[in-house]
Amino acid sequence: MTLEQLETEALDAYSRVVTRVAELLTPSVGSLKVMQEVRARGSGGAPRSVGRRPRGSGSAVAITPDGFAITSAHVVGSTSDGTATFADGRELPYRVVGVDPLSDLAVVRVQASDLQAATLGDADTLKVGQLVVAVGNPLGFAGSITAGVVSALGRSFATQNGKTGRVVENVIQTDAALHPGNSGGALVQSNGLVVGINTAVVGPWVGQGLGLAVPINATTRRIIGELMSDGRVRRAYIGIAGAARPLPPKAARLVGREHGVEVSEVVDSSPAAKAGIKRGDIVVELDGTAVNDVADLQRLMTGDRIDREIPVTVLRAAGRVELTVTPTELS
Repeated sequence: MTLEQLETEALDAYSRVVTRVAELLTPSVGSLKVMQEVRARGSGGAPRSVGRRPRGSGSAVAITPDGFAITSAHVVGSTSDGTATFADGRELPYRVVGVDPLSDLAVVRVQASDLQAATLGDADTLKVGQLVVAVGNPLGFAGSITAGVVSALGRSFATQNGKTGRVVENVIQTDAALHPGNSGGALVQSNGLVVGINTAVVGPWVGQGLGLAVPINATTRRIIGELMSDGRVRRAYIGIAGAARPLPPKAARLVGREHGVEVSEVVDSSPAAKAGIKRGDIVVELDGTAVNDVADLQRLMTGDRIDREIPVTVLRAAGRVELTVTPTELS
């Protein structure tokens, strides 16, 4: 076989993968038109509704035939409803079921009973260099497909909800071109499984088509499930700030690991303060689970730990110290 034939065969294989993903996912990804209520003061001074106007647009991925769909929290914001247009031409109303700005994920419910549901995969199995396809509605162009590779794994970006900030960890970086309107759309691996929700486009001063996606994994599946059932995500709170640091050799041998989280701040009257955690302590274990970095702590702050006494192991000058902390709910 000649070099030209080999190149043609490889290109044909690539095209077949992208074409199959497009056929599978395009019917499942809708274009959202987000509507916002417009209010003005009436003659008595009280605010009243004077109509509705478009707030923005984005994409959403149907995950059940009866209308549940995932999108980005920043797409729907604080709105309550809008319309979703699908590849078959239907424009259907939707309502917002739940929004979690700290993961940049949201769930909407489209008024339909026969949507083609996408199948969720596991981003934890991805490898750098793997082929991925982005499906969305960039700049209002519905059903657009771009293809590329996983450029990097383990990226992170900061999110905010009021005064509460959080870092979304294990974010997927891809060179599949993303543009405004792709947010909330699907990032798909070659077998057709959705492994990410496209969320951010790195600006043109860095590079065109360099984007990020929130991974679909055990953590985000739990968040999506809570949004579907409860409309919100409950998170535990202990009230510390800190950063990962390597342990001195003696301390590492004592606890059997090489990293922990050094506490730089303890909020007054917080669960951590009441438990006796001090600035300078190094947290190495919480509720029987190793803590190597801030991401480990964040993952452990789940709703089932609220108002429950849990053990925490810290290292301080005197050596290993065992404490008990009772997390409250993050508000």
